[in-house]
Amino acid sequence: MAGLYFEEFTVGQTFDHSIRRTITEADNVLITTMTHNPASLHLDAEYMKHTEFGQPLVNSCLTLGLMVGISVNDTTHGTTVANLGWDEVRFPKPLFHGDTIRVESEVLELRESKSRPDNGIVTFEHRAYNQHDELVGVCKRTALMLKKPV
Repeated sequence: MAGLYFEEFTVGQTFDHSIRRTITEADNVLITTMTHNPASLHLDAEYMKHTEFGQPLVNSCLTLGLMVGISVNDTTHGTTVANLGWDEVRFPKPLFHGDTIRVESEVLELRESKSRPDNGIVTFEHRAYNQHDELVGVCKRTALMLKKPV
């Protein structure tokens, strides 16, 4: 099991995740159409030629999904009971087809679960960067985590 138990996290602990991901047009079209998002921003290259971006933008749902997903193997794989929420999700710069992202995670808060003695709650901040080291996404994620078995 790759994930860490609640007791193995410390506030301020950071992870520089080794997985990198180059985003393809197929990735963007797939998530955009799977989520029934008809926005021209993601699907219409001709329309986007006449905007300040000049090309389709990567769907922010894909950015968020990758930002959290890339973090899982190093942090919560097999030790998460449930995600409790995503907060303060921001996308300060756009991503485009062909961009490669990397992700860093930091443990912001740890607290015991009041209702579940075998679990604790961890709040992470996940940050995604493009190949130019520009911040392209950030979010806080709160997860209900397993404690070490006794």
